[in-house]
Amino acid sequence: MNEKVRCLIIGSGPAGYTAAIYASRANLSPVLYEGMEPGGQLTTTTEVENFPGYPDGITGPELMEDLKKQATRFGADIRFGMVSSTDLSSSPYKVTIDGEKVIEAETIIISTGATAKYLGLPDEKKYAGSGVSACATCDGFFYRKLTVAVVGGGDTACEEASYLAGLASKVYLIVRKDYLRASKIMQERVFSNPKIEVLFEHETLGLTGEGVVQGANLVKRRGQTDEEQVQIKIDGFFLAIGHKPNSAIFKPWIETDEVGYIKTQAGSPRTNLPGIFAAGDVADPHYRQAITAAGTGCQSAIEAERYLSEKGV
Repeated sequence: MNEKVRCLIIGSGPAGYTAAIYASRANLSPVLYEGMEPGGQLTTTTEVENFPGYPDGITGPELMEDLKKQATRFGADIRFGMVSSTDLSSSPYKVTIDGEKVIEAETIIISTGATAKYLGLPDEKKYAGSGVSACATCDGFFYRKLTVAVVGGGDTACEEASYLAGLASKVYLIVRKDYLRASKIMQERVFSNPKIEVLFEHETLGLTGEGVVQGANLVKRRGQTDEEQVQIKIDGFFLAIGHKPNSAIFKPWIETDEVGYIKTQAGSPRTNLPGIFAAGDVADPHYRQAITAAGTGCQSAIEAERYLSEKGV
């Protein structure tokens, strides 16, 4: 059985919930499916101190619950479920939920987010929120005057290390290869910063600590005759090996870049398909902040309302 809706929001988090707030207030009667991680990445974050309106900070799950309640208050229909397939060949667009229910939508707001890449170590889950992070600008504030490590050798890793060096007393940059993949200017910033120590040809074996991260076990030149075990004392462990946008299910229809981030028209959340908009981290390889995600959620809802108004739907 098919259900027809004017505005379908796929994914929750700051972008999805904000889109639901604005779409509800515009009388679009939005239906939002939360996906496999209701509330998005912020639900795995302990303290959020940089979201406007919370001078004393708030936990990630509480912030998401507040946004969800606000959307529900204005009439958003928020449901648990995952998109299993899409047919965006023509409008109204067809989206299948959990392999069963088909939603026919006049407009769609994609806010499925991006997933940080991890090394796959059991300790990453063990210390999640207790010293392990994939966002320096989100959590770096908690490591002022402490020692941290960043994993990665590209521009993102160098940017994160440079940012953290402005807060921490020391930053280790753990690089698997014997060189940095980052651009020349980023390399120069890293090498010229006395707080950053680059550990070339090092890989992380595990993390140590009582309840929180207190150290890391590394291996230098793994598999070589001079292989060496290395231990460093750290208070925080930051992953900077990239993000994977959750856009695969839309790729047959929606244009993405080579990584998978949905392409949007400059200065707007509009995609290559009319009536389909992308909000939050699924279309943002640069900022990846809750507040910027919320902003694009707002933009998407406003664009959806204008689109429907022009069509007279």
